[in-house]
Amino acid sequence: MALIEEFDKSGNWLFRWRSFLPLALYALAVAVILLTETTDVPHDSFSWSMICLGISLFGQLIRAITVGFTPKSTSGRNTKAGQVAEVLNTKGIYSTVRHPLYVGNFFMWIGIVIYVGSWWFSAFTVLLFWLYYERIMFAEEFFLRNKFGHTYLNWAEKTPAFVPKLSKWSNASMSFSIKNVLKREYNGFFAVFISFLLLNVLKNYLLYKTLSLEFLVNPWWTWLTLGSFVIFITLRTLKKKTSLLKVEGRW
Repeated sequence: MALIEEFDKSGNWLFRWRSFLPLALYALAVAVILLTETTDVPHDSFSWSMICLGISLFGQLIRAITVGFTPKSTSGRNTKAGQVAEVLNTKGIYSTVRHPLYVGNFFMWIGIVIYVGSWWFSAFTVLLFWLYYERIMFAEEFFLRNKFGHTYLNWAEKTPAFVPKLSKWSNASMSFSIKNVLKREYNGFFAVFISFLLLNVLKNYLLYKTLSLEFLVNPWWTWLTLGSFVIFITLRTLKKKTSLLKVEGRW
């Protein structure tokens, strides 16, 4: 098999198993916390915690902007069965970067990883993220190039793959749909808060050697996670039991 076909095959395989990457990062984060006696930053600092959370929510915002403007049957929506695209998406955030969802994923996870408190682990995660998603991006672009030909090549030539070029912004062809964002992003939103909470619990347990709730979790993570859980349950119920979040012409 030629290398280009091998990259395409491995990229599609990694895409199908992409949900397991966070599990691997969780396991590595736990190992780093357990094996590292000290951290580079104070995990119980409110300001530092909010900085890390802000980085993750910035990634969520990038995903929201992407999803909110993305119409149905365009590039940027793939399934377990493979690549899906009837129209090449080159407007809105796709006019500034070719893979905005992965840019959003990067910030969502790097905020959590930085909170672990190990700079070498943060650097390792950046490298792991790039190696992992590079193959996925290659497979997606291989598909788009074969499907859209010169239209894709012209867009790719002037649009960066991962680092957005905001000066290239071109208004999206559809209006922003908050319903589409709420329908598709509530899982990731809740995952951010529960991730911070669990890491905080583990760090506090190792620090205080007690299962007392008074010491086990910082109160702000408790309230923030409870709030995100209420939002998660509400949106999940609306999606599964009603048609309130359905939007014509959107995924």
